[in-house]
Amino acid sequence: MTANFDGLARAYQYLELASFGVKLEQARFAHIRKLAECRDILLLGDGDGRFLKRLLKIAPHSRIRSIDASAEMLKLAAARVAAADQGRVTFECADALSVDLPTFAYDGVATIFFLDCFTDDEAATLIGRVANSLKPGGIWLFADFAIPRRGVPRIGAQLVTSALYAFFRWRTGIAARHLPDSEGLIARAGCAPTATASSVFGLLRSVAFRR
Repeated sequence: MTANFDGLARAYQYLELASFGVKLEQARFAHIRKLAECRDILLLGDGDGRFLKRLLKIAPHSRIRSIDASAEMLKLAAARVAAADQGRVTFECADALSVDLPTFAYDGVATIFFLDCFTDDEAATLIGRVANSLKPGGIWLFADFAIPRRGVPRIGAQLVTSALYAFFRWRTGIAARHLPDSEGLIARAGCAPTATASSVFGLLRSVAFRR
């Protein structure tokens, strides 16, 4: 993936609020407390660090590795970390598709509004690698857009996501043009859903998985 989110970094939160109000925030944090007891947590594509900031409070004994391909996003995320917590966080500006992910290294993983940036093949590859890095019994938090199966909500979700992909292809250069089957891929990689939440007529999904 060669997308570049640097140009949107400082405006991203405002764009999100203008488009969806607080609904994305609610989806982002829906299951965050399930990571409270985790010691080694991997964050992929956390962007401007809002998830990280709250996670540091909820999981006070954790060590967190935050990987994002946008240097500007990482700067914003680092600015949200209190001085007392800086030693607990490692930031890496890297492509998640190629960064080293050691086997059984983490007992918590979060991909929050991130996997939608990838094509089907890229998502399948990345999800397999992330699952391999999660310890047995580990928690994977996922939140993203979704397409309901039928009816008016399905049509509405298709229109919304098509518009979002058009915008992000224009502004960031992402290659993806539709949502990958991220939930299905995570399940097939050996992770079982333990809690789910949906909002905006099924457009937003938050799922906690356990390996």
